[in-house]
Amino acid sequence: MVQWEISDGEVDYDTALEKMDNYVQKIISGEADEKIWFLEHPSLYTAGTSANKKDLVEPNRFPVFETKRGGQYTYHGPGQRVVYVMLDLNKRGKDVKKFVENLEAWIIHTLAEFNVVGQSRKGRVGIWVQRPDKHKNINGLIEEEKIAAIGVRLRKWVTFHGLSINVDPDLSHFQGIVPCGIKEHGVTSLVDLGLPVSMKDLDIALTKSFSKVF
Repeated sequence: MVQWEISDGEVDYDTALEKMDNYVQKIISGEADEKIWFLEHPSLYTAGTSANKKDLVEPNRFPVFETKRGGQYTYHGPGQRVVYVMLDLNKRGKDVKKFVENLEAWIIHTLAEFNVVGQSRKGRVGIWVQRPDKHKNINGLIEEEKIAAIGVRLRKWVTFHGLSINVDPDLSHFQGIVPCGIKEHGVTSLVDLGLPVSMKDLDIALTKSFSKVF
């Protein structure tokens, strides 16, 4: 049984981490069901365990939080749906690689609800969309931009942290970092792609698509 929670308004990062941490502990001890938590954060940067300080271009632009999730620097802020995924892999198969692939598939199925083709790329964590409407890149290939990020952590095979999908954030805020350490490609959102998608629309699509993967 998976519990679903949607938080209205912006949730402070430290508050969210504490709540998520406590809930994961309850799952581990058998006191709580698995949970998917939808929320938004105020504008901030987070540094994963692989973050390179050189990728923090503007350290004074927003608060920076060191976090124990995998990955590098990322931006969270209004207009971006953050999804904290608290699942028990003791019951779902102890395979971290498969879990990350499932998160990618979940995002891809969700984007397909809006006729957006999301793709994963080897060596590039997250989900990408091609932009044939933009100039080709320096290699003469169709430009690709990131629309969703993934960063996870496990404790006793229970997952936390998760993913984020750009609905309509201020994309200029990503300029304060090198997102996930990748300089060659930009960042996009559903609205930037010309789709008038609301946060509620995305939540419905995420909920619908979850059972296709998990």
